[in-house]
Formats: sequence, C-alpha cells, structure tokens
Amino acid sequence: MKIAVINAGSSSVKFKLFEAKSRSVLAKVTVENIGALGSDITMSFEGKKTKDYAVIKNHHEALKQILELLKTYELLLDFSSLYAIGHRVVHGGEDFCSATLIDEQVIEKLKTLIHLAPLHNRANLEGILVTRKKAPLVKQIAVFDTAFHSKMPEEAYLYALDYELYEKHKIRKYGFHGTSHSYISRLCALEMKRDIKELNIITLHLGNGSSACAIKGGVSIDTSMGFTPLEGLVMGSRSGDIDPAVVFYMQRELGLSVDEVENILNKKSGVLGICGTNDFKAIVSSKDEKSKLALNIMSRRVKKYIGAYMALLGSVDAIVFSGGVGENSAIVRKKILENIGFGIELNGYANSSNGKIISTKNSKVQIMVIKTDEELEIVNECLSFLKS
Repeated sequence: MKIAVINAGSSSVKFKLFEAKSRSVLAKVTVENIGALGSDITMSFEGKKTKDYAVIKNHHEALKQILELLKTYELLLDFSSLYAIGHRVVHGGEDFCSATLIDEQVIEKLKTLIHLAPLHNRANLEGILVTRKKAPLVKQIAVFDTAFHSKMPEEAYLYALDYELYEKHKIRKYGFHGTSHSYISRLCALEMKRDIKELNIITLHLGNGSSACAIKGGVSIDTSMGFTPLEGLVMGSRSGDIDPAVVFYMQRELGLSVDEVENILNKKSGVLGICGTNDFKAIVSSKDEKSKLALNIMSRRVKKYIGAYMALLGSVDAIVFSGGVGENSAIVRKKILENIGFGIELNGYANSSNGKIISTKNSKVQIMVIKTDEELEIVNECLSFLKS
C-alpha cells in the first residue's frame, strides 16, 4: 500500500512516495524550473540518484514525467494504484484547520483563498487539479501549513487594526511552517519521554524561510510569521519585522510601486539584502564585515523571539532547532544562545558535533536539534484522517 505526497510550487513539483504501513520513503522526485527552456529532474531511491533535463511546460507534464520515472524503476505503475495522495497547501485561511478530504466544494473554497498566498496556493491548487484528473478515484487530502496555528488565541492572531479589516477581509496572523512545527514538537516530546500535553516548547524552523513557534501542551499559542510568511524572523531574502511606515516611505520618497516594494521585502531583503547572498554556509564562513553583520542581525532577531516566547509560556522545557540552518549550523545556534540567560547552558562539544541534545546536564531548558520531515508529517496526517 503506497501513499504519495505532492508539494507543487509555482515552477516546481516535489513528489515523495511512501510505503504507508512502515512510513518508509520509496522514492523522491523533484522537477524544477517548470516552464523554462530546460527543467531539472532529480530522483533518489534505494540509495541511488539520477539527474536529467527536459523541456517541461507545465505541472501536468511534470507529473507525467515523474510517473514515467517511477514506472521505469517499477516503483509505481499508475497514480490510480495509490492508496492516497497528500497535498501540501500553504494557506487554509480560517476555513481549514485540519487535514481535509479534497472534493469539488473544497476546490472552490481553495480558489477563494488564492489571494492570501498567490504564489503558493495557486501552485498547490494546480497540483491538486492535475492529480485529480490522473487519479479521480484515489482519495486526496489537503494538509495546510496554517492549520497547526489555528488554535492561537485572539490576542495572538489579531492585529491592532480597525476591527472591520478582520471582520470583512480576514486580515490577521495565520502563521506558517505549521507542519514542521507540529512534527518537531512531537519528536521533542518523544525524545524527552514525556507527554506533549505537559510540555512548553519553543520550536525554531530556520532556513531560507524561518519561523519560531511557542507551543503549550502541543498547541501553538503564537508564531512569528503572520498574515503572510514575510513577518517575523530575518530570513534568506525576506525582511521579517520592520516598521510598517518604511513601506509608505519607499513608495512616497523613492517612487516605488506596491509590487516593487513587495518584491524588495520578499526577494531582496533579509541576509541577502545585507550582505549580497542568502547562502548561509558562505555567510557563516565569510570574514566579510557585512556577512558578520547579517549573521548578527538574524541571530539577534531569533534571540528576541525566544525571550518573548519564554515570557508568554511562563516556563520552557525545551527549545528545538530545525530546518536547513537550524539543523546544520552550529555557529548560528551558538550565536543565538550566546549570553541568552534563563539558565540555558549550551554544550559546546555536542553543538559543534550536531548532536541531538546540545544543552548541558545543568541547563534549565533542554536544547535539541531535530531534523524536520514535513512530507512524513503529511503522511501521518493523511493516514490519521483516513482512519478516523
């Protein structure tokens, strides 16, 4: 019995095939640069890796190419033979607070949410529409990045704006990376051999996109990303928190359009804006002053959020680092936790060797490094949904 997870981006499709019972990965296929002159197709399975190039015009052709590869290696004969397909959908608005079986009504509702995350949700929906044509009888389930944060209290998700903007236009904090925060918080509880309902955890998903989450008893009570993934931490190319008046200044004084400002804040800011690159490996190893500054700004912002979430939670049992940077950069972790106080003590050796537990035995808060697996969490949610 096999289950697939599809993450359709604006110019990419990431496909993972799992054995449902063991939750083991059978194959991973990624198609990038869809619509360009040449698309990259990479596949890994059974310890092997293949790479190819082709002209792929759209998501339909991408999924066709993925199936051809899977058939070549006798991993899957047809999408219709799958037990289920799980789809990553970035934005569920207030309508979708858990994994949801996809039908025509759900599709129509998803269309109305595209404006909340136009780059992501439009692509996610395209992946859904294509696979429903290819496998109309297979149960397909949407798992939303925003769902884990749907239980945040009003005082956490409402902005101090005219209340009508929330009532009429649903302008509020939604939060993202929920699938990752949910997964790593549960693994943290398992590692501590404690019931997650007894724990207060701060999870840090740090990568090119980054977010922090305060989790009380397994429930997200606050998170750093907001109405869009732009709010919060300093990221690869996103600014994170800024004074909103900067936007007005850039429009009035610099003569920039709304689209130009949005592009700057999302694609030309963050560490990229400070030092010219969002390659964290290069930034960490560089002796360039701007690279050092970018790292200091990014680390300081994370530290501020940790302090704020410790105040909200009252007490904290564990802080978990995850994501590409959080999992792999001992220097970034050290910089974030340096002189942080709260009785937190970092074990330098465990940190530098990328151990799972990187706090000292005397630390009042356990510090962990846990590799996230959003696709596996989507499989878990799909199977839980189908059993219920």
